[in-house]
Amino acid sequence: MFEPLKVRFLRLEGNPDLPLPSRATAQSAGYDVRSAEADLKLQPGEIRAVSTGLIMELPQGVECQVRPRSGLAARFGITLPNSPGTIDPDYRGELKVLLQNGGTDPVAIGRGERIAQLVFARFE
Repeated sequence: MFEPLKVRFLRLEGNPDLPLPSRATAQSAGYDVRSAEADLKLQPGEIRAVSTGLIMELPQGVECQVRPRSGLAARFGITLPNSPGTIDPDYRGELKVLLQNGGTDPVAIGRGERIAQLVFARFE
């Protein structure tokens, strides 16, 4: 049996109001991550790296997969063009999520809105 993963998160300055990534239910595979940007509007076809206001420290041998949220995709056509994105255990920069508006209308995304989910996986 594997020992539990310990992933450390640090909120960047100016983001004390943002919750840390969390699972919606005990059986959720992904941890929801939120936008740190205010007044974000994605135009149709636009791709943008959206700040989360977080830095993450992964254990050695663990990757973080960044995946789209099905609700945003179904309602507005918002997806991640590099899905799943991979964050390596040695990356220490701000976690940003590449969002793409595949719909026909501009989409407003507010600060604190859930924009993606994080799934952690061990690798060899």
